[in-house]
Amino acid sequence: MPAVTMYQYAWDLFTRLQIGGIEFKKKALEILLQLLNDNEKSTPLVAKEGNVGYLISLLEANSQPLIREQAVLAVSVLASSSEDLRKIVFEEGGLGPLLRILETGSIALKEKAAIAVEAITADPENTWAISAYGGVSVLIEACRSGSQPTQTHAVGALRNVASVEDIRMALGEEGAVPVLFQLLISGTSAAQEKAANCISILASSGEYFRALIIQEKGLPRLMHLLQDLSSSDTVEHLLRTISSLSVLDSVSRILSSSTAFIIQLGEFIKHGNLILQQISACLLSKLSISDGNKRAISSCISSLVKLMESPKPVGLQEAAAQALVSLLTVRSNRKELVRDEKSVMRLVQMLDPKNEAVSKKFPLMVVTAVLGGGSGGCRKRLTAAGANKHLQSLAEIEVAGAKKALQRLAGNRLKSIFSRTWRE
Repeated sequence: MPAVTMYQYAWDLFTRLQIGGIEFKKKALEILLQLLNDNEKSTPLVAKEGNVGYLISLLEANSQPLIREQAVLAVSVLASSSEDLRKIVFEEGGLGPLLRILETGSIALKEKAAIAVEAITADPENTWAISAYGGVSVLIEACRSGSQPTQTHAVGALRNVASVEDIRMALGEEGAVPVLFQLLISGTSAAQEKAANCISILASSGEYFRALIIQEKGLPRLMHLLQDLSSSDTVEHLLRTISSLSVLDSVSRILSSSTAFIIQLGEFIKHGNLILQQISACLLSKLSISDGNKRAISSCISSLVKLMESPKPVGLQEAAAQALVSLLTVRSNRKELVRDEKSVMRLVQMLDPKNEAVSKKFPLMVVTAVLGGGSGGCRKRLTAAGANKHLQSLAEIEVAGAKKALQRLAGNRLKSIFSRTWRE
């Protein structure tokens, strides 16, 4: 349909909607919904030429039920179509009526209202208004007792609310945390992902929410769910939450002593995506892990060396290096690394001054840790791979840590020289 004709068509539809009787309104809404659903390009034209404010007025409880239902569908489509359209729906006063429908409407209406509310609150400039309408408690109740589609979109809206500092506290005060854990366990996969994201945001925001999560026995639940859930996005949010909780000494002790959790981190480092690998490496570097648990995850050492080569995401190289330094306090792990030719070559290549993809402080940290036990075998393998040449170059240009690493690499030879000098 030509643009001019579409403008006229939209204008005519809204004219019928506003001045016609009930049957005219029903027919106009049917055509409007068909237009919105069948032609994405027509949606912005409808919003521009039509009277969205009047459409929103049909959401009120005193509207004829079928007309109200069709109006909710239309507003839901508009709000979830684009950033510009959800802004129009919000500015025309759509959030309040949608929340009332989410609170008191039929199951079908609640589902459509939840879609629209999630879309509108995706814009932080709109989200603040949730509190003005008492919307936090409405969303929490929708998550607690709504149908699965309603829960999935209501928890998405809660996640959006959690991102806005000014109203985040209301989530704790209104009892959102236990409901979020309920969805983590029993919700749809989409609801689980959004609930996990919301909990992650709350856990990272400060002590208040970390205490609430611990109060809900959140740590053992999260650790258990890590093994049960398959969605990498959901697992990422869970792991971020655990990482935020690990700043508490009591949590850090539990994590450090859990062999199952430490092994899970090792698996994420070997087989997870880059984000999971980074979070896992960060956790490994911060926890006080026993030598036995360090030995239990020796198979992830080569993966950590490989991660040190990755310039993105920012912080991954440092996390991998620090995790390696932690694991290399165990003698058998140092031997594990140097037995792997690829890992040794990668490490030596990272020392090359011409290799600008990696900050030299990271491979230097690892080489120093490898040589820390004074093993002649470790020195021999690193020397054979060409580490000596690169370390000398780095020491000459006074790169921090290079001289210390070079001295350790030359350990036996220096001892031999000193011994021979003393005998003479």
